[in-house]
Amino acid sequence: MLDLLAKLVSIRSLSREEHACADFVESWARNAGFRPKRIGNNIVFELGGGPRRLMLNSHIDTVPQCSGWLADPWTPRLADGRLTGLGANDAKGCVAAMLLAARELEEQGWDGPGTLVVLISAEEEIGGESGIQLALSQIEPVEAAINGEPTGLAPCNAQRGMLLLNCHSQGSSGHAAHAHALGLENAVHSAARDIVRLSEMQFEPYEGIHVSRPQVTVVSGGLSHNQVPDNCDFQVDLRTTPNLDHDATLEYIRGQLECEVRCRSMRYMPASTAADHPIVRAAVAASGKQTYFSNTCSDWSLYGGIPTVKLGPGESERSHRPEEFILATELEQGVRVYRDTVLGYFGEVGHV
Repeated sequence: MLDLLAKLVSIRSLSREEHACADFVESWARNAGFRPKRIGNNIVFELGGGPRRLMLNSHIDTVPQCSGWLADPWTPRLADGRLTGLGANDAKGCVAAMLLAARELEEQGWDGPGTLVVLISAEEEIGGESGIQLALSQIEPVEAAINGEPTGLAPCNAQRGMLLLNCHSQGSSGHAAHAHALGLENAVHSAARDIVRLSEMQFEPYEGIHVSRPQVTVVSGGLSHNQVPDNCDFQVDLRTTPNLDHDATLEYIRGQLECEVRCRSMRYMPASTAADHPIVRAAVAASGKQTYFSNTCSDWSLYGGIPTVKLGPGESERSHRPEEFILATELEQGVRVYRDTVLGYFGEVGHV
């Protein structure tokens, strides 16, 4: 079990550089008795054969190496029941658990009332167009999905989306000593007023408790200490909840600010699945844990409305940090929870 994860971690697979890791997954799937199909650096295979289709999806790409690693991040280290390495937690642990769960079902001769689609995708960390959206466009539709991300094996049935804005304040340049006399408009001052407005802005809570607040994350303006700046640009990151419409939210923000507001991205829509949906019920039963709301977004946002539960071994707080790790016990539990969720889901919907 850890051997598979160690091999995945040992293959450098930054976003858009997943070719070698995809090669390995494709070869592993073929050797396990599946018939994998390659779509770019995405690998998909199926088992079962009934008309109801459930997808297991996670990603093989990772973020770049950050500072603070104590050893080579692509040399997996196993000690004290944990495997340390870049991507071990996010999300190659999920990938390994999904592959092993599928192999268990195959070895047990599972030929249930549905089809299990295992899709291991690329470019999740950058939202690349050659990742999950490309793959989904080239396979038969699925009715439900499990999105593999480190959730502590607690099923997430709602997650935030992401609305990114580029804002521009226009002023008039001149000598700083004459700014007031000439009535110059300082673009940084104008931007600052808007930034304060954004810091005070909040939107209708989701389920009464989950509030969305804009965050200004990048500011750039001014050329010299003695020159009134005529331009100031800043970026806004708003993590939205399922009750917010991105277009309406964008127009509201535009109406509250002095600056020009342009949408940089609204691809990552918030997502939710009803607590009584069969995929959620199956995940709750398999994990023994209750559902929760996730503040992070994932490829689930790009599934196009497929009822989904986000679920996987590992903890989100370990992601994108030095000395990233996953516990062997978490991986073992992940295999079981994925397998039992698949069986529970098809046990409910397979005869409908």
